[in-house]
Formats: sequence, C-alpha cells, structure tokens
Amino acid sequence: MGLFYNIGILLYTASIYFASIFNRKARLMVEGRRGWKKRLLAAIKPDDRYIWVHCASLGEFEQGRPVIEEIRTSHPEYKILITFFSPSGFEVRKNYPGADIICYLPYDTPTNAKKFIELVHPEIAIIVKYEFWRNLIYAAHRNGTKLYLISAIFRENQHFFKGYGTFFAKMLEKFDTIFVQDSDSASLLKTISVKNVVVAGDTRFDRVVRIAAEARDIPKLESFRGDEKLFLCGSSWHGDETITARYINNEPFKMKWVFAPHEISHTNIERLAGLFKIPVARFSTYTDEQKDFRVMIIDNIGLLSSAYRYATIAAIGGGFGKGIHNILEAACWGVPVMFGPNHSKFREAVELKEVGGAVSFSDYEEFRVLADRWIDNLPAYNAASGAAGEYIKNNTGATKTIVDYIFNRA
Repeated sequence: MGLFYNIGILLYTASIYFASIFNRKARLMVEGRRGWKKRLLAAIKPDDRYIWVHCASLGEFEQGRPVIEEIRTSHPEYKILITFFSPSGFEVRKNYPGADIICYLPYDTPTNAKKFIELVHPEIAIIVKYEFWRNLIYAAHRNGTKLYLISAIFRENQHFFKGYGTFFAKMLEKFDTIFVQDSDSASLLKTISVKNVVVAGDTRFDRVVRIAAEARDIPKLESFRGDEKLFLCGSSWHGDETITARYINNEPFKMKWVFAPHEISHTNIERLAGLFKIPVARFSTYTDEQKDFRVMIIDNIGLLSSAYRYATIAAIGGGFGKGIHNILEAACWGVPVMFGPNHSKFREAVELKEVGGAVSFSDYEEFRVLADRWIDNLPAYNAASGAAGEYIKNNTGATKTIVDYIFNRA
C-alpha cells in the first residue's frame, strides 16, 4: 500500500508541473518549492530549537494562529517554522511576523520527507486540523519529534473509518496526541483503537475573542448608524444580497443597513448598489452629509471584524453557495446571526442555531419572518443576543488546553 501511495504522490507532483504551464495556482506551487532545500539550509540554524507548524491553507493557519502566538509568547526559547501546502495560505501569510521561517511544504516523497526533517530537526511538530502526509509523519516520528494534531474533526465518511482504512489509520498512531474539537470525533477514533486523544475544543473561538479585543473604532460607521439599530451583511454573496435587498426595499426604515460584500470589485459594488430603490452610500466616499441614507456598502477590505461591534443583527454570506463564512466574529459581540441553508458542515453554525443565537433561511419569506421577529420583538432579540455571546464564552480555552498539554509533556 505504501508503494501505491508513493506512486500517487509522484503522479500528483507531475500533474502539478503540467498544470503550471497554464494555471497560476499550480505555477505558484511549483515556483514556491523550487530550491526549497537550499533555502531551508540557509535559514535553519543548527543550534536552534524548532517547532514546525503545518497549515494546509489560510483557513488552517487562522485555526492554528492562537496556538502559534501563545507558544511565541510563553515559550520564546523555540523558533517557529510554518509550512503551507497551498498558495492561498503562503502568498497571504508569507510575511507573518509570528514565525521565524515560512515556506511551502515539499511534496511528500520519501526523499523529500527525510531531507526536510533532517534540515529542520524539529523537536515538536504541530499539524493543524488535517492534511496527513504519510512520509513526513513517519519521518518526523522516526526522528523522535513530538507529533501533535490540533483542532481536528473526524467524520464517518473519512477513509480512516472505511474497510480499507487501516493503512491511513496507522498514521494517526504516530501522533503523540490528537486534539479534537468535539467528543463525536473522539468517539469515532476509539472505534479504530486510536486512544491518544484529547477533546480540547476549537481554537477559532480564542482567535475571535482576541480579534474583538483588538477591534478598532470606525467613525464612519458610527456616524452612519447614529442612534438606530444596524443590520450588517458580512461577506455577502449574490444569493444573500437579493433576499436582503428585497426586504430593505420593502422596509427601509426598520434599521440602518450595511453590506460588506465578499468581492469588492467596482463591478460588484455597482451591481449590489443597483439592487436598491433608495440611495446607497459607499464607505470610501462617505461623509456626514449622507448619515440619513439607509444603506451603506463597505468597499474596503480589513474592516469587517471590527464592523460587527456596531451591529444589532448580522447576516453572514455564503449560505447559498459552497458554505457560510465566519459567523463567530459576529457572535462574539453578542450579535445574533442569520445565514443561508448551506451550513450543515459548519459545527459552530449548527450549535449556535441549537442554542438560539442563530437562524437560517432558504428564501425571502423565511428571511422576512425571522428578521421581523428579531427586529420587532425585543425579548426575542435579547434572548438570541445573549445566546450568541454565551456560546462564544462557553467555547473558549482550547488554545490554553493545547499549549499546556504539549509543554507539560514535551
């Protein structure tokens, strides 16, 4: 089976090289890994103690970031090396100041894995959430590296739990500890006799609490909101926007309305503005003379997490596409959230609905009924707001659990 795995890695690598001829992402993957041994050799200092953290992409980085930053603060004796598999992670975070070295993970051939571990000689390796590269895991284990998997979620449909899954399950045995997000994952792992498991929770809760603590003031939003309630559509997409815009066109004076679309190109901003029958302010050109406008579009990046502090209710986009965006950034302010139907794979969305801090809608009529309930019924709103804030509070602490556990046993 190992032979077939290695052949598969070689074929995959060859396909990336071929795709790089015409695909930008593949080209970045090839160019980013070119000369990786020479660059690592120049960057690594043999006498330093390294912790290697691997993140598949940007989402996994944000999941692991609280742990990285806690280690950086509490254990400065270690140098931190972060690897990414995908350009969407590396290109965005290649200058992240919380690490000493940031690079692409080499393709998982036996030779690459052996050389990577020899060069880095990590004392501790932390893999965030998933991406199980067999040769790298085995090479690290043979090196005596302490191996940890953090913020992991396991589901029955994964290959570990299939009839042919023994080959893959053996990789999990190489980890010193697997930190899972929920008890369901721990129970699944027990069915395949993986016992080195700790239910630690989800580090993203710690991350959003820290982001909220560092939120900046946004005077333009404060001016626009005035003394009214504000409905914020965060990371909105077409499907969410058309429903919300229809409601606004019927009920413009119920609240102030702010959209922070996922895509902020000029074309998309103009399309979004065209959905409304009333004047629309753009954040970039907003003045106090427009404070009586009912709708604003945020046409800048980097404001959304701070903008939620001004919201009364939030609608999070993506639920009519592949899946919803981050709902925790809103909920941590005690802001109840609404989202579309495609959210079942997001544990936090399901749980927040269960405790009453979120609702989902599939069409305009559902949206209207749910929005009216929170806008017009203060006791219902207060209950939802309290549930959202309490949900965040009750789920923080995973970072401390993980870091304390690692360094009490490393």
